[in-house]
Amino acid sequence: MKDRVIACALFLSVALLNGYAQKATVVIRPVEIPDVLVNPGMGITTFQRFNGQALNPPYTWSERGPVTELHDANPRPDFPDTSIAYLRWYWTAIEPEHGQFRWDIIDMALAEAQKHGQRLAIRLMPYSDRDPLPEWYRNSGARRANKPTDKDGAIWQPDFSDPLYLKYWGELVAAAGERYDGNPILDSVDISSVGYWGEGWSDYMPAFQYQKPLIDIWLKAFPHTTLLMNFDEPEALAYGTQHGAGWRLDCLGDMKMPYSEMLDQYPEEVARTGIQDVWKQRPVSLETCGTPSTWLRDGYDVNYILSQALRWHVTSVNVKSSPIPEQWRTQFEDFERRMGYRFILRRLEYPTHVRQGSMMPVHMWWFNAGVAPIYRDYELAMQLRSQDKSVAIPVGADVTKWLPGDSVVDESLYIPGDVAPGNYRVRIGLLDPRTGEPAIRLAIQGRQPDGWYDLGSLDVEHASY
Repeated sequence: MKDRVIACALFLSVALLNGYAQKATVVIRPVEIPDVLVNPGMGITTFQRFNGQALNPPYTWSERGPVTELHDANPRPDFPDTSIAYLRWYWTAIEPEHGQFRWDIIDMALAEAQKHGQRLAIRLMPYSDRDPLPEWYRNSGARRANKPTDKDGAIWQPDFSDPLYLKYWGELVAAAGERYDGNPILDSVDISSVGYWGEGWSDYMPAFQYQKPLIDIWLKAFPHTTLLMNFDEPEALAYGTQHGAGWRLDCLGDMKMPYSEMLDQYPEEVARTGIQDVWKQRPVSLETCGTPSTWLRDGYDVNYILSQALRWHVTSVNVKSSPIPEQWRTQFEDFERRMGYRFILRRLEYPTHVRQGSMMPVHMWWFNAGVAPIYRDYELAMQLRSQDKSVAIPVGADVTKWLPGDSVVDESLYIPGDVAPGNYRVRIGLLDPRTGEPAIRLAIQGRQPDGWYDLGSLDVEHASY
């Protein structure tokens, strides 16, 4: 009988404690929103221009990056706002005379990107089928790979195994890295050394022993900046990504038959080069073959193209600042919701009250509804805000590890002893480590004008001594 009484007492004690714990805990389940979110380091990019500037015609664009300031369009064009402006310039524009670098061109682009709420992604290109190498290089004694009488003789093709090519192109890359590596406005840099537009292919491809140092110069020059390896040469692609680069391809959407890059080369090369999991650490960036209007004109399957990009865990896409066909607007908006990262806070749990100078347990369940992680280290923080004061408390989660799917954060946060007793609003934010301000939009309700998400309240009590 005595044992039964003790057991009943224990049961009642546990029940009372559980009931108290339930009453003393706040559980918040934020409401998801369907909006297309403009977030850093992801999305549909602008090309050779910035947010709010005029679009290209449906089927044409220029490969020559701007060398003077561009003006915003009025009215504003119907094109997605984006966090990335992608620009590229030819060697002759950046170094018209040997050793005389036009950094003012890239400086202007960085300033314009910041002014338009973007970061800058760049490529330096050696030459194209219409844009020659710098005259000073062609007259330097460097070796030519073709003859004027060849079918491509109108353009002076370099010998990429020539030590002078590595020397002079390497000087440009090194100087660019010394000036711009780690710049917080610089989003990414393409590894570009070989062939038309620096895409990595050529009718005069050197052996890989000569390609490798032309990749290494970029790895050395930009150790603190995201690098993207072009897709075309499998051995080069594997090497660049194995040494810390993400990857990009220049012809998303090529569905022409009988040989289709989208149906043949690209999926097989991803598998053969072993780059299937690169997206977990570095971004995948794609560029359309032609433009979306080209796809529509040629009868390409937009659903297949966009779904394949998502299968590759795409983070950004360059559509050449070309109009998106009206009949495909729904498909592209759904694509924007899924590309890159998309963070949803499903559940937030914390005590109803806490004492000054004590630890407060916090539980969060996050869901990344995108296809990729975030690649910069933003700081998850909880802010306590009253009419008189606010304090931001780091939560201590590595958000770069939030791959698609669920992530759980269980932390104990220190409530500073100088936080005055009273009622506080509980706000959540992902902060830019450079500014300390919220920088990431979440796919939930509650966003305030300053970027924090107001989700609940908390009572802070006097410390007990």
